[in-house]
Amino acid sequence: MSDQAHLTIVSDKNAGTHAQVLSSKYDVAGPRYTSYPTAPHFSVDFGCNEYRQELIKQRGSSIAPLSLYVHIPFCKNICYYCACNKIVTRDSTVSRRYLNYLNKEIAMQAELAGQARPVTQLHFGGGTPTFLNDAELTELMHHLGQHFKLSDSPDREYSIEIDPRTVNKDRLALLKGLGFNRLSFGVQDFDPEVQTAINRCQSFNMLLSLTNAARLYQFKSVSYDLIYGLPKQNLQSLTNTLEQVLELAPDRITFYNYAHLPARFSSQRAIDRHTLPSTGQRLEMLALIADVLTTAGYVYIGMDHFVKPNDELAIAQQEGRLQRNFQGYSTCLAPDLIGLGVSSISSLRHSYAQNEKDLERYYEQLDNNRLAISRGLRLSHDDEVRRHIISELICNLNLDIKQVEQHFQLCFFEYFANILETLKTYQKDGLILMESDKIRVTLEGRSMLRNICMTFDRYLSSDAQPRYSNTL
Repeated sequence: MSDQAHLTIVSDKNAGTHAQVLSSKYDVAGPRYTSYPTAPHFSVDFGCNEYRQELIKQRGSSIAPLSLYVHIPFCKNICYYCACNKIVTRDSTVSRRYLNYLNKEIAMQAELAGQARPVTQLHFGGGTPTFLNDAELTELMHHLGQHFKLSDSPDREYSIEIDPRTVNKDRLALLKGLGFNRLSFGVQDFDPEVQTAINRCQSFNMLLSLTNAARLYQFKSVSYDLIYGLPKQNLQSLTNTLEQVLELAPDRITFYNYAHLPARFSSQRAIDRHTLPSTGQRLEMLALIADVLTTAGYVYIGMDHFVKPNDELAIAQQEGRLQRNFQGYSTCLAPDLIGLGVSSISSLRHSYAQNEKDLERYYEQLDNNRLAISRGLRLSHDDEVRRHIISELICNLNLDIKQVEQHFQLCFFEYFANILETLKTYQKDGLILMESDKIRVTLEGRSMLRNICMTFDRYLSSDAQPRYSNTL
């Protein structure tokens, strides 16, 4: 790499002081807003019967597209940082039983949702979806195709999360043949010491080989998921990781903030908290990430996401039509997302529903010929107002106040009179620009998007926030 392209840590004392002030002010616990209201506010009062009624009510009048999410909970190895719903096992036969139940749920959900609706978005997550062997992956896609109308449009988004240690070039070829056109590799960090500290060792050459194969097979997009704030991570090690990421040049990069919640996630107890970067160091890391990636030409679309300027997500954001759900940012979001598998969440136009988190309870519900819904929520008018506002800010970094007033028949500055002073503080701190008919998120405000959205969240209270990770 040339001296000109070599990455350096830029030190600006004034900017650093301002960043430290913001970090102390805004580093609080808060949601990531993959939904609003967020999952902790779902209730057992909304169960299987309520979910069925919602889908049946929509089925007769809707031929709108569908999104599908399929959760595969199994992993062969434990990654200490992980906060996903997972089951760590070396027993490869557990997937056979799981597939049998998943196939049953697929048939039941398809009957309710409507089998003629095209599936424009499909995402396999986990756990490790590639815990399934080639025959099982093929069977699952075949079963989905039997019961849902899987799209063959080049505009579809069919993605799968991949632990690089579980695939080779031949498996990537199989995934392309099964219809997937987007891959998301879990990279986390390239530094060997950091990888050892989180029990996730994988080489740069492994990612190089898989990324080259993905391009050879003409996957539409290759994404890397990374994490900052990990144990043993520092600015220099992160700089080295960023150099290697840029050498591989993925289409999309997601840099999540590590949430250390050992009381909730037992695997995180293996991490020595004394090796974790401080809040100030994490903010410096985020500033470094944003500076390096934007200087390299990536667009910072917000909420930890960076994409190449010609990427569909960047174009959609410029045009004000970017969308977001539990699967992340999207350009072809369907009005209804059907979650399949243990712990998965369905998002309908006016409600949310989550499956049982416990695997045996999930099996038991399906044995009784019931969908495995354990809890959910039907949105109120106020929920829909606030969901729209939070979505616009997260996705398009811009809120059209007049459009909100016309669509929901309200006066914005009266409806949100209690938060106007907070919004003025955000403007003073340089996070937003507030006009009579617009709220725009600034470049600096993109790092504080969760905080800005929290202002519109009526569910938050001081005793509820500890269930979330810190925003910075």
